[in-house]
Amino acid sequence: MSEPGRRRGRPSRTESGGGPGTRERILASAREEFGERGYEKTSVRGIAKAAGVDSALVHHYFGTKEQVFAASVETVLAPAFEAPAAVEDGPLDGIGERLTRFIFGVWENPATRAPILAVVRSAVNNEVAAGVFRRLVAAQLLARIGRRLDLPEQEAELRVSLAAAQLVGTAMLRYVIKVEPLASADLEVLVARLAPVVQGHLTGE
Repeated sequence: MSEPGRRRGRPSRTESGGGPGTRERILASAREEFGERGYEKTSVRGIAKAAGVDSALVHHYFGTKEQVFAASVETVLAPAFEAPAAVEDGPLDGIGERLTRFIFGVWENPATRAPILAVVRSAVNNEVAAGVFRRLVAAQLLARIGRRLDLPEQEAELRVSLAAAQLVGTAMLRYVIKVEPLASADLEVLVARLAPVVQGHLTGE
């Protein structure tokens, strides 16, 4: 039985470097390339070279560069942004700290740092990356928290957007731009400083 989506004329496994684990190897290489170079400067050819396969095999598994980008980051980040019930279901007066710890936990985790770097570095000037980021953060996480606030929809959306801006902006300065002393600051210090501000955005007067 042929593989789903198999295209005629693709390179043989021996010629292209294919075989067991090829798809996962391409995804891992794509995450590294997008994380280091951003979306615009990454090419399918570069991903293929890093994975040790022919570029036609990348197209065979994923299609376009946009599709390999989405697949490479969402397969890792989508589960990571499924906030545990304790984040959104606990007492509202502690949701700022819980959300802050959760978001920075995603950044601090070695398994999710490269793909989230890829998304953030690319989202500023690329709509594909921006769309991935919106799906992960806005739709998947913040909308659920907004529903907890018991406020008119527009007000709740504004509040969670401000909270997200606080956390994403800090993360960009710490992990992407690496501004000191923020980049090397102890994580507990950051949580202690940021959590009350995030709490204020969500539940303050």
